Amino acid sequence: MSTSTALTWSDELVLGDARTDVTHQEFIDLLNATADSAAVQQLPKYQELLEHTVEHFAQEERWMQACGVQPDFCHFSQHASVLEVMKEVERRALAGDTDLIDKMLEALVEWFPTHASSMDAGLVTFLKEKEFDTASETFRAGAAGADVALPDCAAHGPDQPRH
Repeated sequence: MSTSTALTWSDELVLGDARTDVTHQEFIDLLNATADSAAVQQLPKYQELLEHTVEHFAQEERWMQACGVQPDFCHFSQHASVLEVMKEVERRALAGDTDLIDKMLEALVEWFPTHASSMDAGLVTFLKEKEFDTASETFRAGAAGADVALPDCAAHGPDQPRH
């Protein structure tokens, strides 16, 4: 694995929500396992990473929707953009162009820390203020966070993976 396709779990990536942190650590582990895999295993490993990422994003989107966040919010569109590119890389790899997997991994290594420390950190804070429990995906009894709003997307700057 080259340093450009490696992510290391660190305190800087801990957001303070156990379910989010476990999901993010799993994402990093799968990304690194894909980068470390032999050529013959790289596509199946990439497909595991893609499957995990689909569920990872769906999980965050369920939480946002439960809290009344509209589907046109930028966090949703960023997830859609990343998945669109990841799925295109899978499609091309299945057709024999497996070199794109390494390029996608490099893009994810560049993108993920910024996304996690901006959009996902804002989401974790928002969920805590809303008293939304990510473990049970329910609001705590008596939750009163109706007036809490997610930070404006413009505050996060450009946060799309390059491809």
